[in-house]
Amino acid sequence: MSFRENMQHLRATRNMTQEQFAMLLGVSRQSVSKWEAERAYPEMDKLLRMCALFECTLDELVCGDLTGRAAAEASSVPAGKPQDVTGYDQTMRTFAWKLPLGIAVVILGAALALLLSDPALMPMLEVRNFATVLVFVGAAAGLALILPASFERSAFRKAHPFVGDFYTADQKTQARATLSTGLVAGIALILAGMAATIVLQADVWLASAVFFACAAAGVFVIVRSCLLGSRCNLARYNRRSLGGISEEQIEAMDDDLAERARRAKRESGTYAAVMCVATAVGLVLAFTPAAAFFLLAWPVGGIVCAAIKAFRSSRSSR
Repeated sequence: MSFRENMQHLRATRNMTQEQFAMLLGVSRQSVSKWEAERAYPEMDKLLRMCALFECTLDELVCGDLTGRAAAEASSVPAGKPQDVTGYDQTMRTFAWKLPLGIAVVILGAALALLLSDPALMPMLEVRNFATVLVFVGAAAGLALILPASFERSAFRKAHPFVGDFYTADQKTQARATLSTGLVAGIALILAGMAATIVLQADVWLASAVFFACAAAGVFVIVRSCLLGSRCNLARYNRRSLGGISEEQIEAMDDDLAERARRAKRESGTYAAVMCVATAVGLVLAFTPAAAFFLLAWPVGGIVCAAIKAFRSSRSSR
């Protein structure tokens, strides 16, 4: 019995489509199609993942005969509308909490430091001297949220670079509404902070602290709404994943998708090179008379990357 027949039968016992099976293995649907047509073969880590999924040994999967296994022996994937079989939505929702919360904590640390530095509110010099430490405490606490969340999302993308679109039209409409509402609310909070600085201008420390507090709330709302609103754009998620897959995975794809993956990898390398140059320029500027402008190197690098992307998009649309 061939590996292809075993795989097709086991997939059928789980009531899986090629797309659902591909999502569980972290490959494209085209890869599964090639495996079942015997035009390509999966990597060892994918074979081992199949063994865990189908509860069989590697020898049974590759050389044995598993076509006699009944569907009742394995749990199935519900038929009907597309399912989130990878846990994508929950992963993105969790990230949409942790990342903006981490950013907000960093900004709030600065707000609290400014508040405790106000001589009118804190006449004790010892307390005002301690206030500066809160900036570093806030940064550390924020990074403690941001970094693990970023690593978790990166690990999920590596395990599931391709996710089928399971969102309904109503869910996508709600996501767009969340995005627009969050942008308006976040901008309103930042504007409220700016207004507070005018009202409290007699006390510079207090005015600055209130502005940073409002900015933290505004940034939290904006970033969270953007992440929740964009999570339904699975076409973009899959497109970005193309730039991070291995050459072995690319070889298992059809010609069109493989070419897109190689193009995405080249683009990712170009953007990384641009930002590395921007970082080097910024570090050089930091030790020159133009040190006040060293932070501009990264925005300029981002603008260059955006210009390159726009140029390539215009060429590909011709």
